[in-house]
Amino acid sequence: MTDFAWIHDAITGARPQAVGALLRYFRDLDRAEEAFQEAALRALKSWPVNGPPRDPAAWLILVGRNAVLDDLRKQAKQTALPPDELISDLDDAEAPLAERLDGSHYRDDVLRLLFICCHPELPATQQIALALRIISGLSVAQIARAFLVGEAAMEQRITRAKARIAKAEVPFEAPGPVERAERLGAVAAMVYLLFNEGYSAGDDAARGPLCDEAIRLARLLLRLFQTEPEIMGLTALMLLQHARLPARFDATGEAILLEDQDRTRWNGKSIVEGLALIDKAIRHNLPGPYQVQAAIAAIHSRATRAEDTDWAGIDTLYAALERLQPSPVVTLNRAVATAKVHGAEAALSMIAPLEERLSGYFHYFGARGAFLAQLGRVGEARTAFDRAIALANSPTEAAHIRRHLDRLIRTS
Repeated sequence: MTDFAWIHDAITGARPQAVGALLRYFRDLDRAEEAFQEAALRALKSWPVNGPPRDPAAWLILVGRNAVLDDLRKQAKQTALPPDELISDLDDAEAPLAERLDGSHYRDDVLRLLFICCHPELPATQQIALALRIISGLSVAQIARAFLVGEAAMEQRITRAKARIAKAEVPFEAPGPVERAERLGAVAAMVYLLFNEGYSAGDDAARGPLCDEAIRLARLLLRLFQTEPEIMGLTALMLLQHARLPARFDATGEAILLEDQDRTRWNGKSIVEGLALIDKAIRHNLPGPYQVQAAIAAIHSRATRAEDTDWAGIDTLYAALERLQPSPVVTLNRAVATAKVHGAEAALSMIAPLEERLSGYFHYFGARGAFLAQLGRVGEARTAFDRAIALANSPTEAAHIRRHLDRLIRTS
């Protein structure tokens, strides 16, 4: 791994803790971001020379905080801090700082930051977008893709969210029990979007760890809301999906379809944990969207072979999810199960009304092409696959569709 690669990974991993602590210190979102960015720049200069610090998050917090204070002192014509090389080895300063991070009210500044970004003063869409930007450091383009909106619109959404927080003078304190319960839905949605950003990145070393971060945050939520079945469902869903990672890509990095994966390579420990959580959640008899999605993932996890999958059960669960959380993407996912149970023609009829709303969605045209190919409608299938390739968000997605297209050409 190159110097800059390991530095990038360390900074990315430490960002949530560092920004959370800096926000707690400065009580200002923009200043916390500014402090973190300055610390990251100094890390790029210092760490290749001095090596990685014992605790990257603590290093970034202390250096970021001092950098901003230094700037304020300069503005006040006071004495500047020593140069970087004299503060690069923080040594004993890191330990108490890390202890304070773990000893905060939520045991983690990340969770405090989540609740601040998801404050009820903000509309739900702004809450989630701001949290993705501030906590995970995702680019505006990445967040826009998660919301299926334009990049300029997302930039405006995030800017408005920051301005609204500043104008409302949102207190940077830990919310009480009632406020926590009210904000839980927005926080859970943000965590799952964070997971999806990492999951869609596949084996991308830079973004893949977002899945681990999302699962960690979900476990923190679960410790705070130990009897909340939807948080159990959310955590189970991510564990069961992430368990497939070792089998999702071949040696060249190409994606492997779920039905073609070597299930012996799935992470058994994560599956056991996920299945136990969803079973516990279901016993509460308070169904919600995350529990239903986790139940779908559980059916896949329990099938030792692809042909053993209970597609009728999955179709029924997706029908329940459509009632709980109607959306064109949910219907598109249900169509895959419907094709298995009732055939490709029924699936095509199901997704036909979705074309206008999903006209820019890669998976819609990939699924449509697959259904058309099953029916032998080669020309239409080729057109749909070409559209899917044009809309692909990554080379991996495009390569996946090209394999479908190549197979179609060979058999036609």
